[in-house]
Amino acid sequence: MGAIIIKADNQSNKILAELAKKLGGNVMNLKDEQFEDFMLGSLMDSVKTGETVSRDSVMKKLKGK
Repeated sequence: MGAIIIKADNQSNKILAELAKKLGGNVMNLKDEQFEDFMLGSLMDSVKTGETVSRDSVMKKLKGK
């Protein structure tokens, strides 16, 4: 099963949601904050390297050393 996200104005969202329901789709409304969280997670997934770093090196960077 796939999914699409369409970001539009309220009137367009209402029309698109009604169409999706008529076509048998499941419609979920996302608040702007939820959409931003989803996009941030998507971006984070796309840049994953699989590499790890030590806690010490992270703390040094955070302290500006």
